[in-house]
Amino acid sequence: MIAQNYKFVLNNINERCISSNRNIDEIQLIAVSKTFPLSVINDAFNDGIRVFGENKAQELRDKAKDNTNDLSWHFIGNHQKNKEKYVVGTADYIHAVDSIELAKEINKRAESLQSAQKVLIEVNVSGEEAKFGVSGIESLIEIIENCKKLNNISIEGLMTMAPYTDDESIIRNTFSQLREFKTKINGYGNNLSQLSMGMTNDYLIAIEEGATMLRVGSAIFGERKLKV
Repeated sequence: MIAQNYKFVLNNINERCISSNRNIDEIQLIAVSKTFPLSVINDAFNDGIRVFGENKAQELRDKAKDNTNDLSWHFIGNHQKNKEKYVVGTADYIHAVDSIELAKEINKRAESLQSAQKVLIEVNVSGEEAKFGVSGIESLIEIIENCKKLNNISIEGLMTMAPYTDDESIIRNTFSQLREFKTKINGYGNNLSQLSMGMTNDYLIAIEEGATMLRVGSAIFGERKLKV
């Protein structure tokens, strides 16, 4: 099932890249494997998937510790500062940095490992109270300027989540605003390259609006079983 789903998603991405005049090599597909056991991830690896996304720090730690395959982890969830020891040095990218305090903790941990941690700044473009992320271009500039003072963090780009809605115009507006934020930020002498946006229900729209990282879970692995 995973192999078939993965092929279907890749075909969709390729077709949308062609129709949008995008280069598929600019886009990284992250298979969101949260809640699925390592055995499923191993099956996915055998089917050709190499990049996986997790949103729980300890779950990432446990899966990475027991994994024997050469794969890449992305940490896509919000987390507490005391969980950085499980994430930094394990995840190639941390997608959801939304405060300078969290950035400093990541930097501290990365420094102790003598490494540089790649991060994305999470932006709450839609303004929904239930969502995490920095709101507004001024706040975004402020956190990026502060992060640039940290020697063991590399700011690679921005991340957002669109509202869960069937209204395509709302989704598209969210993604286009994040793209515009990146353009404005780079106009101040920065060099952000990544836009992490788009999930199972909206990744094709995200491609059209400039996404470079797609976080797709259920379209690849199937629906998750809710814990009772």
